[in-house]
Amino acid sequence: MSGVLLTGHGGPEKLVWSDAIPVPRPGPGEALVRVRAAGVNNTDINTRIGWYAKEVAGGTDTVDAAEGIEAGGWSGALDFPLIQGGDLCGEVVALGEGAVGPGIGARVICPINLPEPTEAAPTAFRALGSELDGAFAQFCAVPARHLHDVSAAPLSDVELAAMPCAYGTAWNLLSRSGVGMGDRVLVTGASGGVGLAAVQLARHMGAHVTALSGAAKWDAVRAMGADDVLERDAVLPAGAFTAVIDVVGGPGWARVIDALAPGGRYAVSGAIAGPVVEADLRTIYLNDLTLFGCTYQPAEVFAGLVALINAGAIRPLVSATYALRDIARAQADFAAKRFPGKLVLLPPEVLP
Repeated sequence: MSGVLLTGHGGPEKLVWSDAIPVPRPGPGEALVRVRAAGVNNTDINTRIGWYAKEVAGGTDTVDAAEGIEAGGWSGALDFPLIQGGDLCGEVVALGEGAVGPGIGARVICPINLPEPTEAAPTAFRALGSELDGAFAQFCAVPARHLHDVSAAPLSDVELAAMPCAYGTAWNLLSRSGVGMGDRVLVTGASGGVGLAAVQLARHMGAHVTALSGAAKWDAVRAMGADDVLERDAVLPAGAFTAVIDVVGGPGWARVIDALAPGGRYAVSGAIAGPVVEADLRTIYLNDLTLFGCTYQPAEVFAGLVALINAGAIRPLVSATYALRDIARAQADFAAKRFPGKLVLLPPEVLP
């Protein structure tokens, strides 16, 4: 089959096209999925450049071809070459022995973080496109129990491929922080995939949503349901929000903490402006704030999102599609923040 191999940490030259990748055989409990579309995400770029390594302290746009980094994946060192791509929409074409999940012919998606908890590690997971080969090829093998049937969803394959990572992450952030009717929610990075998803989902849940975004993308953010939109570096009113959904971090972190009301909740799943932050601990404990780090997604959380998808209650913004072979250009556009929302890659046989 054809696909893209990540051959190590570094620049786009580490993304190598191959027409000679063996089609995976589904093992016990696995499904073989024909990839119909695959989304582009920060985590793909972060993994490629080695941004998850502890020695990296800058934002995602300040890190170049991370030389000498050995443990730059979610959970440390990775085995190269690997096939990235955690945003999968595809069709089940074969099942391994004992596989339990959607049947052959089903259109499916799955979370990027496949939960596999144990008593000793209750938040253990494997990441598609990191610990497991992912969707940047014509086929991938996935544990069938993690697949969700979206055959009935009134969305295209491209739209569905834009949802597992961004919407799964956003739904998890909102679920962990208990956002609901009447909450006053601040969303950072609101024009990106996760940010736009958080805006749409928080509004769907009955919250009043204030979004931080560059002015050029305000129309897109408003169209997804934001009640108020502010510039990224705007002065925020102290104590104005009951919840903050953050994917930015960086030097502005203290002001979003200060913007939380007493008893407020802060949930984070990204740090594109930088992972090392500073704030006054007195603000946190004197105001009884609760902080949630959100990566692990319980199976029931993603299942709740799938119910919304199949009901047609939500729809992503996809700004551009690319041939899978053009992944370097797609990632460059993504990193440059050229477009609001999501970018999606198409394997060869599904191009127009």
